[in-house]
Amino acid sequence: MKLRSLALIPVLLAGLQAVGQQEQPSPAAPQDKSPAVAGPSETPPPDLTTGADGKLSQEQMRQLFRVVADKDIENEKRQRDYTYIDREVQNKLDGKGQTKSTEVKTYEILEIYGAQVQRLIEKGDKPLDAKEAAKEEEKIQKIIDKRKNESDEDRRKREEKEVKGREDGRKFVREVADAYDFKLVGTEEVGGREAWVIDGEPRPGFEPHMKESKFLSKFHGRVWIDKGDLQLAKMDIEAIDTVSVGWVLARIHKGTRVMLEQTRVNDEVWLPRHLTFKVDARVALFKGYNIDGDQEYRDYKKFRTSAKIVGMGEVKEQK
Repeated sequence: MKLRSLALIPVLLAGLQAVGQQEQPSPAAPQDKSPAVAGPSETPPPDLTTGADGKLSQEQMRQLFRVVADKDIENEKRQRDYTYIDREVQNKLDGKGQTKSTEVKTYEILEIYGAQVQRLIEKGDKPLDAKEAAKEEEKIQKIIDKRKNESDEDRRKREEKEVKGREDGRKFVREVADAYDFKLVGTEEVGGREAWVIDGEPRPGFEPHMKESKFLSKFHGRVWIDKGDLQLAKMDIEAIDTVSVGWVLARIHKGTRVMLEQTRVNDEVWLPRHLTFKVDARVALFKGYNIDGDQEYRDYKKFRTSAKIVGMGEVKEQK
């Protein structure tokens, strides 16, 4: 499942997309997904001085969400500096919610010419056989060859598209901050660190400025924000009504849910640690998906800034 941590609708739609994705290496996300020191933020630090009642105001919480959103987008950029393991468990459910079948896949996330790519390394917690492994390596090599031979113009367009995507992400999450009434529930420990616990319910009268934002009224949730780093530590989001996407493209049903937990890595970035989801949806009015799943992210290893993968098993130092 691909993750953009605070973008509520993309998170849930990405879960649906992941169900039907083809079994081939593809650019990796999350996801989900956020540095302790993320560099300069477009939003100034919020004043989090509580009132006489010990609570934060609506405006303080909205400002807090905007800061967390900027940090999360920086985390997405810094995640590209890391390789890691992504283990995915997906259960297909019957009409009574009972498991019909289970699929387990483990991916190694690589950095290839500035992009993250998934390489399947295990099925059912067992290494691929020789034939499957060779096929996977062939697919990865095709990606390497394509990027290696990329023209300057194509690279420029790709990078411009990435910049636009990040800016659209910022705009969307600012819409999230305006679309909800927030309630500070209290504080809890997440991963041994103290976090604000904040509930969000759709705000009556919200007028969206982006087409994606019109779905926000269909979701509510709870987030845990690390008090020290002002980072998204955990979130739990649920569809409270049916969401129709496109004119007959997809429909996400009430009860679809995504839960994410993140962790502090190398004292510089917050990255996904654990993701669970339950998706009840239908695509193109024909194919239904009733699944739940679990993803574990582990073994984060940072690339040296002077290194990148340029061929299978080859690391080249950049002067």
